[in-house]
Amino acid sequence: MPPACTPVAPDVTAAPDIDRDLVNPELYLNRELTWLNFNWRVLHEGEDPRTPVLERVKFLAISDGNLDEFFMKRIGGLKQQEGARMPELTVDGRTPRQQIAECYQVVRALEERMNRLLVRLYEALREHDIGIARYERLDKEARAFLRRYYVENIFPLVTPQAMDPAHPFPFVSNLSLNLLVTLHYPGDQVPRMARVKVPVGAGIPRFLRVGERHLYVALEEVMAENLDLLFPGMEIDSCELFRVTRNAITELDEEEADDLLEMIETELRERKFAPIVRLEVVKGMSALHRGMLAAELGLDEFTDVFEIEGMLGKSDLWEIAKLDFPELKDPPHHPVNPPHLANERSIFHVLRDAGSILVAHPYESFATSVERFLREASRDPKVRAIKMTLYRTSSDSRVIKHLIDAARNGKQVAVVLELKARFDEEANIRWANRLEQVGIHVTYGVVGLKTHCKVILVIRQDYNGLRRYAHIGTGNYHAGTARLYSDFGLLACDDDIGHDLTELFNYLTTGYKPRRHYVKLLPAPKLLKQALLDKIHREVGLHSDESPGHIQMKMNALEDVDITRALYRAAQAGVEIDLLVRDTCRLRPGIPGLSETVTVISVVGRFLEHARIFYFRNGGDEEFYIGSADCMKRNLESRVEVVAPVENPALRGELRQFLDLQLGDQRSAWVMQSDGSYEQRRPAKGGRKSKSCQQLFVERTEKRYKEATRLKRRQPRGAAKRRPR
Repeated sequence: MPPACTPVAPDVTAAPDIDRDLVNPELYLNRELTWLNFNWRVLHEGEDPRTPVLERVKFLAISDGNLDEFFMKRIGGLKQQEGARMPELTVDGRTPRQQIAECYQVVRALEERMNRLLVRLYEALREHDIGIARYERLDKEARAFLRRYYVENIFPLVTPQAMDPAHPFPFVSNLSLNLLVTLHYPGDQVPRMARVKVPVGAGIPRFLRVGERHLYVALEEVMAENLDLLFPGMEIDSCELFRVTRNAITELDEEEADDLLEMIETELRERKFAPIVRLEVVKGMSALHRGMLAAELGLDEFTDVFEIEGMLGKSDLWEIAKLDFPELKDPPHHPVNPPHLANERSIFHVLRDAGSILVAHPYESFATSVERFLREASRDPKVRAIKMTLYRTSSDSRVIKHLIDAARNGKQVAVVLELKARFDEEANIRWANRLEQVGIHVTYGVVGLKTHCKVILVIRQDYNGLRRYAHIGTGNYHAGTARLYSDFGLLACDDDIGHDLTELFNYLTTGYKPRRHYVKLLPAPKLLKQALLDKIHREVGLHSDESPGHIQMKMNALEDVDITRALYRAAQAGVEIDLLVRDTCRLRPGIPGLSETVTVISVVGRFLEHARIFYFRNGGDEEFYIGSADCMKRNLESRVEVVAPVENPALRGELRQFLDLQLGDQRSAWVMQSDGSYEQRRPAKGGRKSKSCQQLFVERTEKRYKEATRLKRRQPRGAAKRRPR
């Protein structure tokens, strides 16, 4: 199989001019276009025949859902900039309008690939007796079954809405699937029109199962073929599908708000009625209807309307991907217990002895590490207080349960809860109210900054006085994503880290900015960006032939221009730079005279790469850091982030092995070319390198756990007591 490639970034010059100040726009890739390139790589996982078929369906669903979010957040933001006539160009030299036009070009190509892939996946599913059928091709018995199911379980929820002078154009909710029906009375040729929302969600599936077979039909087809139930006695002229996407950016000014909670609730109400940024229509919709919809929705018919061949809303294919066919999915993965915590000892005693423990999710269990830390803190009579930040958590969160238990057990509990976590605002408002009801002190962070860091501080009365225990993570306190996202967490009993977190929480709960002194942690926006720039510059100063400089960074995105420019200067000086960047990346590797020593790799696989790791060789006195921050302007300047050093040599060794596995991956790694395109590495047939770095890390953690438990089982047991006769 030839190497897989992604598109070349538009208007990229092969050998750009390298000016002294590194301000030439051609040196920088566009944020939006590089993110779309990432989604191209995600879609390729659905195209790759090496991936099990239901996993391929999953990746198609993910890619389509990613596009929905891209329009809601990124295109919505660009349209706002265009509407405000913002004159500033991006660092890559583009106006908002140029970015929208180029993004649309890539999106249309992506949509075409998705449609072709969907056809191939339907064929592959049929080989395993899973069918996605057209209603019209079912036999009479199957159609009768679906009509009866629809009447009994869905039809009462359907509300047709007429569109005429007495009934203005109805409100169309975000991401809803809709039927546009044209019809007339018998003997009366006056056309009439109605909109019918397809009620997917709240327990109503998109795909209806036909009897006991694994044969499925899309709900909209069942509705379209049974319109006589909605419009008895009328004649149907046409039934066409459409779907809309609304802008999700409706932020108000925090500094003008008297009540932040009330302000977020207002934002959520406004988001429901936010401007529409995209209209998707089924291929073949009449030009008249397409133009009418675009006009009613305030869109440009020629740019903002996307004609889709096949299925609208492919993110609903998650329903098919979740079918119970284990043989058509990746082998089941069960996180193991971290070896240091595979015992019944108090977690605080373990941490006091070890100093620090590094936990890798989803390879190691979130439940037996982070949740255990909170559970024991909530019950331990010696624990006096728990302080924690919350950005996102799961609906059935044990984290919340443990915090509530702690409050009921008399602990002081303080939670800094971020109300503005995009698309989780409603859930976080509910959590805030629930926590406050049991007496937990809830604050919403600092005005003007999102609290994005993931930290816990536990204060315990130990035998020799108060001692502070901490957790600092790269991922959210969310049990669900901890099974799907690749992250790290540091559990520590360290006086300096405890001191720094105390300072941080005092800042978060007051917003006051006295001269806070941090010993080890690098918080943003106060210290982190300048610290990273200083460390990159230091690497240049220490670089020599005898002691070459080396920088390695793993993150979701490299977007900040100052960091990118500093990395360019380090590369010009000869410093070797390895960047593991999941999606957005402004830096172009391999440009002669500028970035020849830079490698940019994106890993796309079973788990979503989400960890942030920073490594500096530092003349041989190596430094490793983990934390919550990406190298994006918003993270470094407009969010509260925390990056912490990993100082234990054994834990550094774990991070080194992880980085080496990712950089050496021959299955899931994509290497960026100097033009912004990516090529996927291809392994030699068979052998160790045919496995992805994620699978190799699964095997490594399982082996380490087995060795730890094997040694534990070898320990002699005490003599069994005789039963009394």
